[in-house]
Amino acid sequence: MKKNTAVAVVILLLVCFASSAALAQKATVLRVVVIKTDNPTAYVQEIEKGRQVMKSLGVQGITRVWQARFAGTNAGDIVVSIEYPNWAAFTEADAKEHASSEYQSWLKGLDKIRKIVSDSLYTEW
Repeated sequence: MKKNTAVAVVILLLVCFASSAALAQKATVLRVVVIKTDNPTAYVQEIEKGRQVMKSLGVQGITRVWQARFAGTNAGDIVVSIEYPNWAAFTEADAKEHASSEYQSWLKGLDKIRKIVSDSLYTEW
């Protein structure tokens, strides 16, 4: 009887693990970059250029730009979010962006007009 119980527990754990992995693949991934800039208008224009580069690479991310309004000492900060449908789309985008000299050149140019405060990844529950 104990052997059957142990086998059942192992099977249950394997099913739970497989389910978690499947859910992680389906979970939305959100990259959030908080920056400071002296010229938000120029920064937003540069982000639009980046959107075009990402589109030409076939990146499956939706890019949005936000400005903190009621955020205490962080009021005025710019937040860029890129939403990917899942982990696979994020890792594929990351590989394409690292391999693209056009993307890397655009990214390096951003350093002239911004200071990154934080760069985070979130997954949807």
